Parts: sequence; structure tokens; C-alpha cells
Amino acid sequence: QVQLVESGGGLVQAGGSLRLSCAASGRTFSNYAMAWFRQAPGMDREFVGAIIWSGTSTGYAASVKGRFTISRDNAKNTVYLQMNSLNPEDTAVYFCAAGPDRYWTGKIAYWGQGTQVTVSS
Repeated sequence: QVQLVESGGGLVQAGGSLRLSCAASGRTFSNYAMAWFRQAPGMDREFVGAIIWSGTSTGYAASVKGRFTISRDNAKNTVYLQMNSLNPEDTAVYFCAAGPDRYWTGKIAYWGQGTQVTVSS
């Protein structure tokens, strides 16, 4: 069993930045890929980006590419989502997810509980 706990959400003005964290426990963190998703009110949950087990490769949705950066610190069992140039369309609950494998395949093994990000105009 893996527990994922997100933090760092909040209210920010358009153009601002936030850094989300996701702390993992319960399994060897460095053995699996991690991802971030988000869900806006009334919308489906959507993929934001992912990072492989070593942190040496990442991938992003087109809507956030160039603005968001995913990183991880395996010594701290934590994955981060740095969000810059935020706009109101980024308002959502942000979830971290753990994959079952070292490389991101789209499969989810565990979800966090989510953290709210609200961007005001």
C-alpha cells in the first residue's frame, strides 16, 4: 500500500506561481513513475504530466508545457509540481498519482487525495 499526500495548494493571482508537493510513503518511492492530474469543476480528470523513476525524463500535457515543471527527490520520497504563469483555466483540484512501473505507462496504482488550486483573474 502506498499513501500519497499532496500539499501546497491555495489561492494565487493570475500570472503567479505555486509549487505543489506530494509525499509518498509505504513503498520504495524510487521504483515507480509519478504523475500529476487535475480536475476542474464539472470536468473530467485530466493528465498534467509525469516523471519516470529516476527523474531524468518528464512529459507534459500541451496545456501546461513550458509553464509547469515536474521534479522528484527520491531521498525525500517527494514529487513536485512547479506551476508558473498561472491563469484562471488552471483552477482545479490537483492530484498526484503513482504508477505501478518505473516508466510512465498511463496506468495508475495509487492516487492522492488532492489539493485545491484557485487562480483569480
